[in-house]
Amino acid sequence: MEFTMRITRTSAATALSLAALTACGPTADTGTDAKPESPTPKVSATGTGEVAQEVPAGTQATANLADMAGKGLQSAQDEAQAAGYYHLTSHDALGRGRNQVLDRNWKVCSQSPAPGTHSTDTEVEFGTVKLEESCPASGDQGEPEEAGSVMPDFVGKSVKVARQALDGSTGITVNDVSGRDRMVLVESNWQVCSTDPAAGAELAGQPVTVGAVKFGESC
Repeated sequence: MEFTMRITRTSAATALSLAALTACGPTADTGTDAKPESPTPKVSATGTGEVAQEVPAGTQATANLADMAGKGLQSAQDEAQAAGYYHLTSHDALGRGRNQVLDRNWKVCSQSPAPGTHSTDTEVEFGTVKLEESCPASGDQGEPEEAGSVMPDFVGKSVKVARQALDGSTGITVNDVSGRDRMVLVESNWQVCSTDPAAGAELAGQPVTVGAVKFGESC
């Protein structure tokens, strides 16, 4: 009996010793105490072999917009696109409302925005005339504005501009007042000589009559 109890006590002591050694020994690396790695910035290789950081998201690109006045419309558009501008529009600087169907047949009189550095998302608009025409001395006539409730003075402007400015529901009759009784087909080629009602009159939905001749002719 005494011999059995001695063995039991010895075994218990041995187990306690092993437990103590295990507690004092090194623990396995679970990764919980490891220092996190620093984030590595994204880089990109350039054509010169240099490594450059990428532009942060949300940064707006800019580019220099050259002075396009005097250049052909097609050439001006190509140069603007090469600089990074892709939102391009144009209009008739003489205020006749003509469309620039063949860009090579038009030249630039003005531009917006002015030459300089701008965001490449900026819309670039060119005021233009045909190659054989001169830019307006009084400045770009721009696009027509809505007439509102009062008849504007359309004399000297194109019939097309007058029609665009008036309310879309307005009935408009255009007559050739040269005495030749021609049909008015391309309204941007005809200039207004008179209107009924006259300039300054109230517009309240009544029909409008326009007297016109071709540009270059006298009213």
